[in-house]
Amino acid sequence: MSTVPKPPPRRKVTTLRLQEMKTQGERIAALTAYDWLMARLLDESGIDVILVGDSAGMVFAGHDTTISMTMPQMLYHASVVARAARRALVVGDLPFLSYQLSEKEALRNAGAFMKEALVEAVKLEGGEMICPTVRRIVDAGIPVMGHLGLTPQSIHKFGTYRTRGVETGEAEQILRDARALQDAGAFAVVLEKIPSELAREVTAALRIPTIGIGAGAECDGQILVSHDMLGLFTRFRPRFVRRYAELGKAMQDAFRQYTADVKAKTFPNAEESYWRDEELAGGES
Repeated sequence: MSTVPKPPPRRKVTTLRLQEMKTQGERIAALTAYDWLMARLLDESGIDVILVGDSAGMVFAGHDTTISMTMPQMLYHASVVARAARRALVVGDLPFLSYQLSEKEALRNAGAFMKEALVEAVKLEGGEMICPTVRRIVDAGIPVMGHLGLTPQSIHKFGTYRTRGVETGEAEQILRDARALQDAGAFAVVLEKIPSELAREVTAALRIPTIGIGAGAECDGQILVSHDMLGLFTRFRPRFVRRYAELGKAMQDAFRQYTADVKAKTFPNAEESYWRDEELAGGES
């Protein structure tokens, strides 16, 4: 008998529903998607939030960082994902320099995600300094998810992927940033690669949900890059990534077997071919 749990009832996930889940102590499950098929599979499995992440720059396009992603690229991925999702809340990642230059440009780009790609919220990185922009976007009716801790768009500023918030000063700043984002109107905050104790403190201090990635078990939800947890992206593997499958290896095995069958002339066989007599008789329906 299969031990895979059945997906929960298909109640549409909204920002209000996420707030209810925090209040009720129900954990939020989130994953990333960049294409229609992955998004459809995630949605049908019962995932609560699908993030169209700028991580596409690494796992989809093969770059070393997320920084190269552009608005047109993100809008394309987001529109494809939004077309597939029915239950999950779809969040679009505002890419590097799409919201840092001015509040006006940030609002325009966030609006493009909503109006052109039909996502239901946007995510951006940063704390107190970015809060006026968050407030401007929220005031326009666009839900905003924050992102604190290790913020990948600032990797060249950090110079390392080490855990953030270890030192007291930085930990206190992350807590202030989280409260500031909440006050600016953010509906949730991603906490990436910070100590579990700090994530627990931030989660307890906020009315809005926290969603962790490498931030321990005390956040209100968890998110991983789908390609990581499926074993598809293997260039590196952070400690916080649990592999739920090894699809990369399985796919390579299948590709090798297909190549061998073609070379050996065993594919296609007679049953996998079409014949004139069968087609004249009606063929496949």
